Amino acid sequence: MNSKLITCAVVKLNQKAVIWLSATIVLLGVMGCGKIFPSSGYTVQRVSDGDTIVATDNQNQKITVRFACIDAPEVPHSRRERESRKSIARNQFKWGKRAQKRVQELVKKGGDRVILNIVDSDRYGRKVAEVRLKNGTFIQEVLVREGLAQVYRRYLNQCPSKDIIQKAEAEAKKQRRGVWRDNKYVKSWEFRRIKLR
Repeated sequence: MNSKLITCAVVKLNQKAVIWLSATIVLLGVMGCGKIFPSSGYTVQRVSDGDTIVATDNQNQKITVRFACIDAPEVPHSRRERESRKSIARNQFKWGKRAQKRVQELVKKGGDRVILNIVDSDRYGRKVAEVRLKNGTFIQEVLVREGLAQVYRRYLNQCPSKDIIQKAEAEAKKQRRGVWRDNKYVKSWEFRRIKLR
């Protein structure tokens, strides 16, 4: 066989390989690479309050996530709570709405995507997790540093980043940020006990 014929056959074979490879890449793009090579993280569907979100994973499985390490002020969940005239409830809900709004802002800034470090599940079936944006912003740290949440010491041993959270709270207290400047504010875990009576 002539060497020119062999060279010509190899070139044609390489052209076919390049065409097939290109077609495969285009097909993957059309199908959505996200289904074949899923991106990391979870998509936030809803911010329930200042320390709870509802998210979906890459398989569209919905999970409720309770933020580890912290406890944010409560938001009203019922009509009775929304219409409450008790000053303790109105004050709690005012801070709760601010915390919720701040989480919404952070999530939006992150393109509605978060990275979860799930550390536990709670009695309500929620996943307990440290929550970060893709750029590394630690949502719990931001909330505590701004005085929109407090360290939840009862569960602090389940918090891998507890030193960061405690440092943020010490700074917020010292600077009297958020709830730390409000002498009428009742810690959310105490408020929940009052409401149950």
